[in-house]
Amino acid sequence: MLYPAPLALVSCGDRPENHNLITIAWAGTICSEPPMAYISVRPSRHSYALIKKNGEFVINLPNAKLAFATDYCGVKSGREVNKFSHLKLTPLKAEHVSAPLVGECPINIECQVTEIKPLGSHDMFLAKVLGIYADKKYLDKKTGALDLKAADLICYSHGKYYALGKQLGHFGYSIKKKRR
Repeated sequence: MLYPAPLALVSCGDRPENHNLITIAWAGTICSEPPMAYISVRPSRHSYALIKKNGEFVINLPNAKLAFATDYCGVKSGREVNKFSHLKLTPLKAEHVSAPLVGECPINIECQVTEIKPLGSHDMFLAKVLGIYADKKYLDKKTGALDLKAADLICYSHGKYYALGKQLGHFGYSIKKKRR
């Protein structure tokens, strides 16, 4: 198992009455050109059918303030409860997809499904990234890059949630490569 894993609150659904949230620990980048991402979802999950039907979703990256909500969205079914209402989360209109952004998340990534790969317990949704949004308060004022410490993103490892944020180096520091 590759841990820790990034943690995502994936939003789906094409209209407010069927908007849903699912917690996903198996998500990531596929390639940068063209920008693509993936999520893996069990076919039995309520969100699976919504994502498959609509061919889109939003990867919302939660921070430490959203740890409780993130856990809740992973253990409660959208068949039983409207998670946005119950958790008092803000569904925001996305620019490129009908699934909502989660307003409280520092990062939102709009995705359009290009392929579904059945792989066993989970199916992998491969997707084009159509838009990325970051709350400006979490961006470095000099470089415009995400300030990981300020964003306070969380990850998942063996049933537990952890905070991220301590920088250990930068790309190429082992060979004294200068930063751009």
